[in-house]
Amino acid sequence: MSESKDLSAFWGFIKDPLYGYIRLKEAEKNILDTKAVQRLRRIKQLSGAEYVYPAANHTRIEHSLGALYLAGTLASSIPVRLKPDDVKMLRVAALLHDVGHLPFSHLFEPTMREVLGKTHEDLGTWIITKSDLADTLRKEGIDPDEMGKLAVGLLKDGQKPFMNQIIRSSVDVDKMDFILRDSYHTGAGYGTVDIFRLIYTMDVLDGDLAVNSTAIPTLETFLLARLESFRTIYFHRASRAAQIMVQEALKLAEPELKLLSFRTPEEYLAMDDYCVWSRLKSCARSKSLIEDLENRRLIKCCYEKTTFAKDELVSSVFTNDSVRKNVEREIARKAKVDPEQVYIDVPSLPSVPYHYAMQMEPMDIPVFHETRDGKKVRLRLTDLSQIVSVMRVFMNIVRVYSVQKHRDAVMRASEEVLGKPTLSSQVSY
Repeated sequence: MSESKDLSAFWGFIKDPLYGYIRLKEAEKNILDTKAVQRLRRIKQLSGAEYVYPAANHTRIEHSLGALYLAGTLASSIPVRLKPDDVKMLRVAALLHDVGHLPFSHLFEPTMREVLGKTHEDLGTWIITKSDLADTLRKEGIDPDEMGKLAVGLLKDGQKPFMNQIIRSSVDVDKMDFILRDSYHTGAGYGTVDIFRLIYTMDVLDGDLAVNSTAIPTLETFLLARLESFRTIYFHRASRAAQIMVQEALKLAEPELKLLSFRTPEEYLAMDDYCVWSRLKSCARSKSLIEDLENRRLIKCCYEKTTFAKDELVSSVFTNDSVRKNVEREIARKAKVDPEQVYIDVPSLPSVPYHYAMQMEPMDIPVFHETRDGKKVRLRLTDLSQIVSVMRVFMNIVRVYSVQKHRDAVMRASEEVLGKPTLSSQVSY
């Protein structure tokens, strides 16, 4: 943080359906009004989910404001003496944590990694430090380079690792907000988590963010809500069908449209859901897919198998492009269909990944017990919670999709190649 003007000047309130009113400072309002942040109004939070949950049309802007609110609440409640500028940094970092998202949020990311070798977090740092947003940050007394790192949870500060963890961890303000917000807008019902119980029982131990053991039931509810949200919202088979079609359209159109050929932040920020959708619709290579989406002619799930394993390798088998393509071609050959009309989808993930500290195993969220004499004893969550211990597995979903007319043939071929799924390995959503 550079020599700054007063960042405490109050600007006003923004009405939020989850938290009531979000109070903003004048500096935060000025940052909110930049092109980089306002563009998030035109980036959907859950691209593809609207084909299942019609009300899921919320955008990254309200999520970012919610994350700002929670970051401020957490920064003000943890019993650590933070400088006022640290609290402001955390609030602004939460507001900016998504500015690097491409159109359709995460759906463009596989193509971007393939073409550019970058993630939305890489682009977020680039936008924060190299666009006009950097000028606004400087005017408000904020160092863009520091903000570019903190907004993606990578600020190097050996004394305050919890600053990163508030923005990026397994119990960060991003996840707290999207679990509640996505549940609210979809109506799925898994967002009834008392996140403020978590926030008000958090502390800092040896520089790390930790949760009081008295809040373990709430933490269990939070982790279960996240798992169930993945199963019923993000990985719903029809949502994934729409997402696969968008991803395929982006991939097919890239050689012609060259959407990833941007050179400046301004060129990047000119892209949003609306303009890219329009370009995909006018592109000969992607036009038919977009027309199918507009008429909700989704590809169909022909085969599904779900397993739970402790070995991450099981999850990664089909994430290898060459392996997946070979199996797709084999299924297509046996089904006697065009290989381009067979899609293997493997939306696998660690149930509740927690990678903010590399020395910790996933799921070992720091918790502590406070003794009668006020001493805080650090404990392992998996030692205290049977629920979390059981969840310490990988959820592996393998699905095969194709167009409606080839559904039966692809189903039979998939069962021949991948094995017939048992009743217990099928998911009812």
